Amino acid sequence: MRFKRRSKIEKGLVDLTPLINVFFLLFIFFLFTSSFIFQPGIKVNLPKAVTSEAIQQENTVIVITRDDKLYLEDREISQEELISRLAMIAKAKGGLIIKADSRASLGRIVEIWDICRREGVSQVNIATNQ
Repeated sequence: MRFKRRSKIEKGLVDLTPLINVFFLLFIFFLFTSSFIFQPGIKVNLPKAVTSEAIQQENTVIVITRDDKLYLEDREISQEELISRLAMIAKAKGGLIIKADSRASLGRIVEIWDICRREGVSQVNIATNQ
């Protein structure tokens, strides 16, 4: 017994829906698995150092821009405010990282470092690029 087909199969037609679904899922997969490195805060060009080491603990960050402005935790501060905040950091026995732009004046960096030591902050580091 022979059955008749009710539907005709036309040659040359390809259903693109599964192909589009696969590409969409791959796009979503790569979008979520890719890592975007974004450092919030003030943009500074850190100096390069060959012998630098990574610091694992949480520290307070002071940023010195190329025009010698001071930022503490992404907020611009004056030198007097910095001295009072450094006293609190010293009491908490916290560490400090100085992120200075490579074009910032060396005198300003040394001045901030000296203030940190005078206020009793025991661990002061300078951020660099490797």
